[in-house]
Amino acid sequence: MTATPHLLQRIGITHPIIQAPMTGSDTPQLAAAVSRAGGLGSLGCGARSPAAMREAAAEVRAATDRPFAMNLFVLQTPAPDPAQVQAALKRLAPLYARFGLPLEPPARWCQDFGAQWDALLELKPAVASFTFGLLSGTQVEQLHRAGCLVAGTATTVAEALAWQNVGADAVVASGVEGGGHRGTFLAQTADDWAASQIGTMALVPACVDALSIPVIAAGGIMDGRGIAAALALGAQAAQLGTAFLACPESALVPAWREALAQADGSDTRLTRVFSGRWARGIVNAAMRELGPEEDALPAYPIQNALMGPVRRAAAAAGDGGHMALWAGQGVGAVRVQPATVLVRQLAAELARISQPPAR
Repeated sequence: MTATPHLLQRIGITHPIIQAPMTGSDTPQLAAAVSRAGGLGSLGCGARSPAAMREAAAEVRAATDRPFAMNLFVLQTPAPDPAQVQAALKRLAPLYARFGLPLEPPARWCQDFGAQWDALLELKPAVASFTFGLLSGTQVEQLHRAGCLVAGTATTVAEALAWQNVGADAVVASGVEGGGHRGTFLAQTADDWAASQIGTMALVPACVDALSIPVIAAGGIMDGRGIAAALALGAQAAQLGTAFLACPESALVPAWREALAQADGSDTRLTRVFSGRWARGIVNAAMRELGPEEDALPAYPIQNALMGPVRRAAAAAGDGGHMALWAGQGVGAVRVQPATVLVRQLAAELARISQPPAR
């Protein structure tokens, strides 16, 4: 029997280093730089229109012929109760007034997943990854026919098994230490959500033991030591997000970069304030102001769309207190350097740790 090739061979990359898709924070320049250095660059396309997806993919391909990934949020467009929307807007009225924004619902709640799906099949990235939900087996087969490997985000073993059962090629085991949104999709109650907040170093080996497909470790990994630890636990690659946020190729505005430079792991919290879905970011004024009403906020993507104007206005004003400063618990270890340099440094650190000790 022929052994299944290692995940790195299947993707066609040199290093077990994946730049996490970071919707709104990554750029084609960042993805291309990581891929050129031998890792896997990613485009977070959850908030990109089909046209923007095509443009971003074209930019990456113009910069490198190396493989890259594209990530989508598995979402249905909501039809919220107008009364719920008005109540949510009333709650946000002081923030809207702060930035002189009209207190009105957005034109759309989220991108249309069906249109994004069609664009993804057309673009045929080396890896298609997904967050917030689960594809059907038929959809996975469509991607395979298009030549894409499929990776699904999981925050529990049950979610990882669900991805394996629909034919995914790999699972991203996403630990609670990671920055940005939690990818949990099987939780139905508050208790379920609480139970899904599992640390990376506990989640990865549990997934490795339960699955027959490769596991990619994610959450709190910042350097070669973290990658080595993930590989020692059975992962075939590590996905890093916060580590790449400080790279000059990312889309961060100055206020966010300043917050990254000053924060450490104890400065981050999980919050629903900015989007209605649990996500980890650096604690700021908006989290403190809306925190007491967190349980009453509408779910993603409704709260996300309602807070969008506030986040954009705050970014334009350089007001880090009212932006979503996504970052993981490893934020204190960020290194400000070009993405290509960071990938090479991570690979060198991993190689040193992996070498057997001298006799």
